[in-house]
Amino acid sequence: MFKKLVAIEPVSLIPSAEKELKKYAEEVIMYDNIPADDAEIVRRVGDADAVLLSYTTQFRENAIAQCPNIKYIGMCNSLYSPESANVDILYANTRGITVTGIRDYGDEGVVEYVVSELVRCLHGFGTNPDGTPAKPWNGEVEEITGLKCGIIGLGKSGGMIADAMKFFGAEVSYFSRTRKPKEEAKGYKYLELNELLAENDVIFCCLNRNTVLLYDEQFQHFGNKKILFNTGLSPAWDEKPFRKWLENDNRCYCDTLIALGSEDLLNHPNVRCMNVSTGRTRQAFIRLSEKVLKNIEKYLKPL
Repeated sequence: MFKKLVAIEPVSLIPSAEKELKKYAEEVIMYDNIPADDAEIVRRVGDADAVLLSYTTQFRENAIAQCPNIKYIGMCNSLYSPESANVDILYANTRGITVTGIRDYGDEGVVEYVVSELVRCLHGFGTNPDGTPAKPWNGEVEEITGLKCGIIGLGKSGGMIADAMKFFGAEVSYFSRTRKPKEEAKGYKYLELNELLAENDVIFCCLNRNTVLLYDEQFQHFGNKKILFNTGLSPAWDEKPFRKWLENDNRCYCDTLIALGSEDLLNHPNVRCMNVSTGRTRQAFIRLSEKVLKNIEKYLKPL
């Protein structure tokens, strides 16, 4: 059991999970706002031996070094690699601190979002940002059937989007750092990045945080009259060529501002940004809570 567990910011646990934390620590403190700086993080952690946080706070070496009692840091958000994490995992490990994270808790909502927005685009449902009636993307109402869709990053969420597109009859291809034989067995064709961009009408970027793959060369291959979805936690593109690409007859969809990158682009006529995290559903919070508690239990069990 921990002596003191502190959630230094809101961590989106369901109420029953927050209560269950008391099984794992003599004292539990939950903060309901985001710390302003490292000094505030250090103050909140104090003498705690366990810390919880979400994706909105950076917990780096400077702050960790001032918290000598920490033994465990539980990330209540996606952890894909130490390099992309908001916790300085490599430094924490040198201090003997265990850092855990979770994955695959909000993907279902993201898949529903991209299907919904793509259907609205192809059918011309709703209105444009300026209030005028929307028109079908290609001038006449179309289905997803036969649409050429490319996935960049065929991990869990990318694979789920690919499956959804296939269900609706799209032609699916992908680019990933590694080949995916099981996915290719479903009929998904592997293409090099530039070829993928050139051959598809819709591209879904499903990359780890701070992974940029789309530069000027890639946007030139992508061309015009194309649709780009970014479902990651940071832009998948270099900003300058992306802005240039937006000035043509193209459209970009992002659910969050952090996926879009620049606040001034929210009002761009070729951008559709919901400015909400579509993966943050009631069901996602249940899955998140279960995984966070399981990580804590697994850490404490050997003790």
